[in-house]
Amino acid sequence: MNDLDVELGAIAAGDPEAFGRWVAGAEHELRWSLASFAEAVDTEAVVQEALLRIWQVADRVEPDGRPNSLLRFSIRTARNLAIDHVRRSRRAGVTVDIDSAPEPELTGSAEALDPLLREAIEDCRDGLPRKPKSALAERLEGHGARHDRDLAGRLGMTLNTFLKNIGRARTLLTECLRKRGIDLGAYLGAR
Repeated sequence: MNDLDVELGAIAAGDPEAFGRWVAGAEHELRWSLASFAEAVDTEAVVQEALLRIWQVADRVEPDGRPNSLLRFSIRTARNLAIDHVRRSRRAGVTVDIDSAPEPELTGSAEALDPLLREAIEDCRDGLPRKPKSALAERLEGHGARHDRDLAGRLGMTLNTFLKNIGRARTLLTECLRKRGIDLGAYLGAR
């Protein structure tokens, strides 16, 4: 695996394109690190919460001389979030020994996905109004490789309109997921 810390300086400076490139390289490992929690928590929700937190605090992450400092910090953040979810869930019959769960290695192994959460997200995305839905689709299909200005142009929107539609899509998705019993609000602090 390449050292994704090459993007750290730009991410810390608030560059969304650099963050998109970093996410594209890190997301697989981040998901895999949560495999031991897949039966107890919505791992996709935990990944998204962790990525939001990383974006918020990246400017405070200091490289420690080893490769992938930001990724290792992200994995620790995601695992702590998953542990919080397990502790609060109180689901009957679901147990995870969080104290003895091994620390993940950066291996590139298969991802751990929660199919029910994925289905809920897809249903909520399908229910979005046309403009927020198209803006979100462009951003997701771009995988962080294209500037929002280019994505907005492809849709015939100004950058400001595009960003407002992205914000509206996020708000509507969060509300739709909340109505389905998936509450991300506990970890979505103000940026």
